[in-house]
Amino acid sequence: MEDKAYKLLAKQLEISGKRAKELIDRGLVYVGDRKLKIARAQLPSDTKFRVEMPAKIKKIYEDENLLAVNKPAFLDSYEVEASISGALLIHRLDRETSGVLLLAKNEVFLKKAIESFRNRNVKKFYTAWVEGVVYEEMLIDAPIHTIKGPKSISKINKRIGKEAITIVKPNEVQGKKSKVDIEIKTGRTHQVRLHLAHVGHPIVGDEQYGSPTKSKRILLHASKVEIFGQEIIAPEPADIIKYK
Repeated sequence: MEDKAYKLLAKQLEISGKRAKELIDRGLVYVGDRKLKIARAQLPSDTKFRVEMPAKIKKIYEDENLLAVNKPAFLDSYEVEASISGALLIHRLDRETSGVLLLAKNEVFLKKAIESFRNRNVKKFYTAWVEGVVYEEMLIDAPIHTIKGPKSISKINKRIGKEAITIVKPNEVQGKKSKVDIEIKTGRTHQVRLHLAHVGHPIVGDEQYGSPTKSKRILLHASKVEIFGQEIIAPEPADIIKYK
């Protein structure tokens, strides 16, 4: 006997079908070591599921105007905002990206911070595991055009793309994977992911941009942000500290 995956999951966990679909769509449900991607996929009725819930949100800095958290993977930035009373998102991270997420505690500071991002006065650093061996520092200067939609996708486009600059430095090599440190001088949608794929080193687990490696998530972490003279660092989660 077979049935739709979300129905089987709902029965196994004794939750609603809507909640089961949500868990699958958020990338939190596994069958064995494989992430379940299609809520309506037909599966045997005796399929055993594993749900891996996001880690807890941890505050890493706070003053009278600014709150910074270490966002766990698999949480939308808007979910973080909604979970903290009075907090206002200054910027966003992709759902699967962990690390420094900044929130304002009042409208005046929010406008000031957004303006600082717009004027490129905020320094943003990431750490990632990528495909292949990275031996030397790279400066990637390739304009990006983003096609917005339910699942936005960005492409290199020298004609209509917006300026995008990324600096990549080697950190560690493990087999045929490399850990790299990244600084972005601009903030385009999926910039880090697209630029690394563009130079032949897609981020591990980033199937959208060409990684052939199955992973629980895209192995990208927002490691540090420098804003208004304040350096805010998010400790790396276990999957970033060491690749398997």
